Formats: sequence, C-alpha cells, structure tokens
Amino acid sequence: MAPKKKEEEPKVLLLGRPKNTLKMGLVGLPNVGKSTTFNVLTKLNIPAENYPFCTIDPHEAKVNVVDERFDWLVDHFKPKSSVHAYLSIFDIAGLVKNAHLGEGLGNNFLSNIAAVDGIYHVVRAFENEDIIHTEGNINPVRDMEIINSELIYKDISNCERNLEEISKVLNRNKKDKIKQNEHDVLTIVLEHLKEHKWIKDRAWKSSEIEVINEFNFLTAKPVVYLVNMSEHDFIRQKNKYLAKIYNWVQEKNKGTIIPYCAEFEQKILSMTESEKEEYFKANNIKNSMLNKIIKTGYYEINLIHFFTCGQDEVKCWTIRKGTKAPQAAGVIHTDFEKGFICAEVYKYTDLVEFKSEGEVKANGKYLQKGKDYVVEDGDIIFFKFNVSSSGKK
Repeated sequence: MAPKKKEEEPKVLLLGRPKNTLKMGLVGLPNVGKSTTFNVLTKLNIPAENYPFCTIDPHEAKVNVVDERFDWLVDHFKPKSSVHAYLSIFDIAGLVKNAHLGEGLGNNFLSNIAAVDGIYHVVRAFENEDIIHTEGNINPVRDMEIINSELIYKDISNCERNLEEISKVLNRNKKDKIKQNEHDVLTIVLEHLKEHKWIKDRAWKSSEIEVINEFNFLTAKPVVYLVNMSEHDFIRQKNKYLAKIYNWVQEKNKGTIIPYCAEFEQKILSMTESEKEEYFKANNIKNSMLNKIIKTGYYEINLIHFFTCGQDEVKCWTIRKGTKAPQAAGVIHTDFEKGFICAEVYKYTDLVEFKSEGEVKANGKYLQKGKDYVVEDGDIIFFKFNVSSSGKK
C-alpha cells in the first residue's frame, strides 16, 4: 500500500501586504508633535514648524531596531561588519476633520496612509499656548475620535466603490465565482465598518483575509498610540488625560499605548552621554522611549528577523512572521530560494548557553530544517542551496 500523503497544514494568513519591506506611518492632527517625533527618531532635519500643513509630502527614513541579541552576537563573533534590522517610518502631514471629503488636502494624506502598513497615531496630551491646536483646545479623546472616524469613513467609501464595480461585473457574468466571493466578503466588511469598527478588530477567516488584503483598507492596519506629554508630566509619569485615553482605546480601537515626550527626546539628543546620565539620574528617568517606540512598531506589523553569523559579518534579515525557510533564504538572494536544499538552524539562547557553535552541535541543538520550516524570531541560520550554474553552496 502506498504511504499516506502527509496532510498540508492550513495556511495561516495575516492582514496586510505579504512583504518584508513594510513601513510605519506617523499619523495625527496637525501640531501634535509628529514631525518633532520623526526628527528625533531619524535625527533628520525636516521641517517641523508650527503650521498645520508644513509637511505636505511624506518623509521616509530608516531607523535601527535595537536588539540585545544582535549586540551579543556582534560581541561574540567580532565580525568585520555588522548590520542591524531596520524599520522604515513615514512622516505624514496632519489630518483634519472631514479629510475623507478632501478637507485640508485630505485625499492626499489618506492615500499616504494607504502606502504604509502600520500606524503610529500621535496623540497630543500637552498644553502649550505657543503651539496652536486646529480644534481650539486640548482634548485627546476628541482628537483620536476624529482620526478614527476619518479612516473608517474613507474605508466605507472605498468599500462601496469596489462593491459597485464588482456588482457591474456580476451583472454581466453571474457565474464569476471569484467576483461573487469578493462581493460576499466586502458586504460583510461594509457592515462591520458601518458599526464604526476597524477591520483589524474582527476575527476573519483566512479565505476572507485573502480577499481583504487585495483592497488595502486603512482600518486593517495595526495602531500604536504615541501619547505626547509635556516634559514635566513625562518625568513624573503622570498625565490627566491618560486614563481617558486608555479607556477610549480599550473601547473603540485597541492598540499599544506608549506615553512619551517628543520635547524631552529632542533635548537629550544634543546631550553627551555623561550629561544624559546625569540628567536621567537627577530626574529619576529610567530611559528614552525611542527604542520601545521603534520595536513596538516593528513587531506590530508582524516583522521579525533571523541572523546570519560569522567572522565576516553578523546581519539581521527582516522577514514577515510566518515566513518559511525557502522564502527567508530568498531575502538574502533569490538563488538561495530557487535552489533551497535545507536550513541549518540553531537558537540564539542555545548559543548563549553553550558558548560556541561546536557545543551547540554537540548538545544536539544544531538542526537541519526543510522547506516547510517556519522561521522564528531570533533564529541563527545557515542556508544550503544548489543552483545548477553555481553549484552547491
């Protein structure tokens, strides 16, 4: 009797584009501290004047993703070169109320949000008479509701337009199963949006996610809330708006909340290490929030990285969560994926425990994995591949 075929595991799909080069976008109302935050994150000097539309075109920058494992590996292998994982961040000009109707260059800004994969929603929770607020006063919950609603309204508009186009096709050919499926899924999506809910906050089936991903909805993107406080509030770790912000996020649109102070982060950039240490100690500050902001964004859009290690180079390779070994190999070079033989894998934690690759092997922790292996965050990998023109590597 022929051996029973191994059943394939059901494919797990994630909302969003299935790419490794994913981006976060800084989104918020004008004058909430987005451009200051971007300047600090990237140490780039882009315009950040006190004017509602001073950043009309989005600015992009790449920032290092700090990883203690990477630092340890560099110290351990002492390579000639080392390459961090990085995150791409866009600074998107401020949205205003009724942006979905074109207010305040709204359509341009909303299309810029469509170009990113996750949202840093910058929320203003500081008072400053010199920095005007487009809504007249400080009210973070109202501001979050404005952004939340604008993105929902834009998705409703896009969903209705796509349903209309699909209906025209179905009127001409009622047997088109693909279009019928799209119509069925988008009808559910539209009902969900009209309940004022984000697409990301529903448990979708994989077959539905496959359709949803084709339309790049704004509310399918994960959100990280950056609550920009005054330096005084940041130092004392208290702010009168935080409880209200937390309650709104839990009730309306879940996401990680990171309280920080853009002004404080900007100030310490110009300090020497000793000045910074002294300032932190004097004010009982544990650390800057920048690394937490970057790492949270990186993992929220389902990015992870594996390492390749040796005396020449230690490098982080960014992939999307759920990526299998051949596709991970393809991130290094397309030949690696085409001629994939196997992945020799061991864990960072095992190297730390056993001190050397030889000891990792001796303890049975150096494993050979095939094409179905799903790469995990922090794996150390050596790929074997065979391409006829270049031979085995």
